[in-house]
Amino acid sequence: MFIDEVIISVKAGNGGNGCLAFRREKYVPRGGPSGGDGGRGGDVTLVSSQHYNTLLHLRFNPEHRGERGRHGEGSNKKGRDGESVEVAVPVGTIVQDAETGEVLHDFTQPGDRFLAARGGRGGRGNARFATSTHQAPTEHEPGSPGEERRLRLELKLLADVGLVGFPNAGKSTLISRISAARPKIADYPFTTLEPNLGVVSLEDQRSFVVADIPGLIEGAHLGHGLGTQFLRHIERTRVLAHLVDVSDATGRDPVHDFEVVMEELRSFSEDLANKPMLVVAAKIDAAQDPNRVAGLRRMARRRGLPFFKISSVTGEGIRALIRAMADAVFSGEPVAAEPR
Repeated sequence: MFIDEVIISVKAGNGGNGCLAFRREKYVPRGGPSGGDGGRGGDVTLVSSQHYNTLLHLRFNPEHRGERGRHGEGSNKKGRDGESVEVAVPVGTIVQDAETGEVLHDFTQPGDRFLAARGGRGGRGNARFATSTHQAPTEHEPGSPGEERRLRLELKLLADVGLVGFPNAGKSTLISRISAARPKIADYPFTTLEPNLGVVSLEDQRSFVVADIPGLIEGAHLGHGLGTQFLRHIERTRVLAHLVDVSDATGRDPVHDFEVVMEELRSFSEDLANKPMLVVAAKIDAAQDPNRVAGLRRMARRRGLPFFKISSVTGEGIRALIRAMADAVFSGEPVAAEPR
């Protein structure tokens, strides 16, 4: 199960109360006020971890509380500080205030930390209020309450290249061909129900991450099909590889398919539609009509987009596409299209 959005409650521990006490021991020549301070309440901290790739563990454990600080005691004994709590979240998690929608933190690397709720300060005991003119104070403070808030966590996958296109455009087959990822592959729409990540390794020891995004259909930005729940994952990618099924089996115009997906990207976010993009004619091994490929190539040329044709079954064009993806990810320069 892939969970990419969850609401949690965090409550830091309250501070311990300060103590009101006086020393009256027989052999203590200087008695007087001896109330110790209360301990500080425990914090609640979110920590990004590579050991998690979903928010599922928080769906069933939505409340996280720091320990209360112990109260101060006589003989100037300070109360023990409360234990703090650390909550692990996947890298790529965005933390928002559930009430206002304000973005509080963005986890972009492992080990990143965010103090979600600060523990309350311990109250001062009456020993703190003693002065030369006020030698028997009875004042003491209660501990201050710890912070409490509701947080909305949203996971956006961190990938270098995002594979987009219609359902059954060949995205899952491609990612299984170029990486060790093994997504479900079948001949029906919406086979992919959750994003899949694959690491593509190059001969020069470099590597980059590819995300297989579930298929988009017309009206996706309005919630149709799998809706907007996965469009957000494409926002962080550096490059988009737009796969278009050019096989005769679809019965659709490849250029129209391309335009439909581009309109959905543009409707969701203008920045998304303006990302560097590669146009990929997929399943050319099953394309009997050369005009389908030629029409898509002409459209890509008009838009100034690099064009590639591949077959994930036979391997044709795969190496050229991988090189183009790597060039776009690492150099940031326009990639070259395949030779005509």
